[in-house]
Amino acid sequence: MTIKKEPIHAGEFLLSEGAGNISRETINVAAGAALYSGQILGLVTASGDFAPYDPVAEDGSETAVAILYGSLGESDIVRRARAVVRLAEVSEAHLTGLDPDAEQSLATHFLIVR
Repeated sequence: MTIKKEPIHAGEFLLSEGAGNISRETINVAAGAALYSGQILGLVTASGDFAPYDPVAEDGSETAVAILYGSLGESDIVRRARAVVRLAEVSEAHLTGLDPDAEQSLATHFLIVR
């Protein structure tokens, strides 16, 4: 018997968000590996593109500022995506890259981890 595991759906990490589209923005994500819905993102200062949160980086991505809404495939060019950037409650179990520093940083954007 083959067991199939269903991947996380776009926005599945959201518990609640602001009315209308106030919680989400269209963003540019730096080229790189595939990313999944719920990935914590930082903002690369030099390019203005978002990248996976990396607490040891020194390019701006060491500060968590957003959460990727839907999955992205691997790419060697900048990708367009949607991210939750403010006013939302999110499920800790559905986030990728979360650590205590990221949780505190997200809270400054009113992204509350439950």
